[in-house]
Amino acid sequence: MDRNPFTAKWSAQGHTLCLGHWEITYLDLPLVIPRPYVEKDMGTRGNFSYLFEDDDDFIEGEPFESWLDINIEWLVEVFEQHQIPTEPLYFEYFYLAVNAQDWRCSSCGGCM
Repeated sequence: MDRNPFTAKWSAQGHTLCLGHWEITYLDLPLVIPRPYVEKDMGTRGNFSYLFEDDDDFIEGEPFESWLDINIEWLVEVFEQHQIPTEPLYFEYFYLAVNAQDWRCSSCGGCM
């Protein structure tokens, strides 16, 4: 499979990121993400600073393998609930989709 079957979008934009939630689909069908995961950042690796976007000192979060170890239990439940294969490739696709939209508290500057 060349195309990522997952899409992820954080519902809030601008200076209110902390007020959003995840909208994640698999093959264009919405997934039910359990609380508290649906209402917080996913902890993926990246630079989420709006002031220092190119400064590696601001990189935080977990690379895929570590992230999967931390989140595997709830991910397996979600995948099984939605009949998604529980194979490493699909977990990586999920990670890549949420990583592209991930955020951190204060990364928008709204609470500063």
